[in-house]
Amino acid sequence: MKRNFLITLFLIVSLGTIAQVNHPISVRSDERPSMDKIQAYIDSLKSLKDSVFTRKMPKAQRGQRLRRNDMRLFLPLTYYGNVAERLFTRDRKESPILSELMHLYLTRPDLVEGTDRMVQQQQTKLDDIKAPIHHDPTLVEKVADRPVEPTNVPVDVLVKRPNFWTFSGDYALQFLQNYVSGNWYKGGESNYSALVSLVMQANYNNKQKVKWENRLELKYGMQSSRSDSLHSFKSTEDLIRLTSKLGLQATKRWYYTVQFIGNTQFSHSYRSNDPKIYSAFAAPLNINLSIGMDYSVDWMNHRLKGNFHLAPLAYNMKYTRMLELTRRLGIKDGNHFLHDFGSEFTVDLEWQLMESLTWKTRLYGYSTYKRTELEWENTFTFRFNRYISSRVFIYPRFDDGVSRDDHYAFWQLKEFASIGFQYSF
Repeated sequence: MKRNFLITLFLIVSLGTIAQVNHPISVRSDERPSMDKIQAYIDSLKSLKDSVFTRKMPKAQRGQRLRRNDMRLFLPLTYYGNVAERLFTRDRKESPILSELMHLYLTRPDLVEGTDRMVQQQQTKLDDIKAPIHHDPTLVEKVADRPVEPTNVPVDVLVKRPNFWTFSGDYALQFLQNYVSGNWYKGGESNYSALVSLVMQANYNNKQKVKWENRLELKYGMQSSRSDSLHSFKSTEDLIRLTSKLGLQATKRWYYTVQFIGNTQFSHSYRSNDPKIYSAFAAPLNINLSIGMDYSVDWMNHRLKGNFHLAPLAYNMKYTRMLELTRRLGIKDGNHFLHDFGSEFTVDLEWQLMESLTWKTRLYGYSTYKRTELEWENTFTFRFNRYISSRVFIYPRFDDGVSRDDHYAFWQLKEFASIGFQYSF
């Protein structure tokens, strides 16, 4: 650094001396050196200056000497104060542009037209021109809307009354193996037979408070037994039962209900090799009328549905048109009717155990101070497809209003298994 400083100081003094020599009037000496010597002296100083300022410059930067701040070289020559400051500081960085400007300041001061302060003073601020925005809308006449004239097409208006009725049914033709206890109240015999059953339902629900449910069950089974020499065919299953309930909704699940149940059979019932009639059409005819509450069941994600009927007041009538059956049916001798009052309950449920397995159960109970009647019907149905199914029917029954049996007492049992055709709608 000391060496560079001394060389720069020497250059400044030398150039000052040269400037004095070029003037025509000199106060120090009247001697005028030749112009050739002076020019040679100036060239040597330039060469020395170039060697000082370009000696330590990397080769990679020499080709880029005029690329930085080259704008100052092409504008009118202006004296920038930071040029000398940046060149003569201790931690200065080599810059060819600044060196060229310093060279011009020292050799041709007559070309300098101004300073950087003068340039800054001449700069003017740009004022935002606030010009109002004018809208010149062009008014046009509004065209009146033309109404679209509808095409007159005759339309047939069909008004349908709401239908609150729903209908469903189930048909079945089954072949079965049948077992009947010896004291079955309608008679019968264990055997192989066929069964035809039909269940139809017609239900009314006005979606407000009134509900009326009706179900008709018809079943008839026949058998042909070789051991029976008196009868070519005998009935194994014989049922006509009508159940009707009229309900008035009390809450979401509870209904005030009046229930009617009536049941009888189609034909006579016999035992093998016995001409005695054990039951027949309207012998007996049972009618039960009860008043109570119904609870609607919808559990297990709609897989278990049905209802409970609880009736604290019920009227029961038993009729027989054949007087010879009165004692067997629990009716006084010489009377066709038996009237009594009591309480009654009915449970009707259908449980979808699996996709193809269904359990239907009916539990009926009627009780007075003198007698009790209990029936529990269970039907397990396994469906192979839409039309073929297999059934297992288990029907225990208790009735202490009839004559006591020495072996089964007041209990009765009926069971069968079958397979055949079934269609539901």
